[in-house]
Amino acid sequence: QNFRGGIKMRRIIYRWFWSWDYEKEEKWLNEMSLKGFQLVSVNLCRYVFEERSDVQYIYRLEFLKDLPSNVESRAYIGFLEDTGVEYIGSFGRWVYFRKNAAYGEFKIYSDIDSKIRHYKRLNNLFLAILPANLCPAIINFYSYFNSSRTSVNLQAGCVSFLVSALIGVGIFKVSRKIKMLKKERIITE
Repeated sequence: QNFRGGIKMRRIIYRWFWSWDYEKEEKWLNEMSLKGFQLVSVNLCRYVFEERSDVQYIYRLEFLKDLPSNVESRAYIGFLEDTGVEYIGSFGRWVYFRKNAAYGEFKIYSDIDSKIRHYKRLNNLFLAILPANLCPAIINFYSYFNSSRTSVNLQAGCVSFLVSALIGVGIFKVSRKIKMLKKERIITE
């Protein structure tokens, strides 16, 4: 392990990834591993790496059906750990895993149907939170244009609408991935 002055070197990087582009996050984590930086902790936009060039890992992310503290989720994480996979941490229902690259390939999704289920879980979340953002946008715009004319209503409406639009982009992109996977499934059958 790399030590400098008796202290293990850590690097904290703040970076944003969209949920619907989690593959880009995986790719980045794997590139960091190739450069000798191994993920040891994760939170919203915050990645803590340990400098270790003696090992290379393959990183994978998964959006679970339930929180990692759920009994079924803990059993699933335990199952993966029994196969040599390390659980790094989580943010919400997103979990981060790694496996030593020396032990071969590491895939979480063994078939097209499991990938489709993963994307459907993401889409279901987006569809559930869309009304929670779109309704306040409509209410605030209505209040601004029909009665109050206060900038607070306009600003709140704009923010809620922008968040709704971003969620809509996520729904569109994830739905397109599901559609492509279904086409791929038909071709391979």
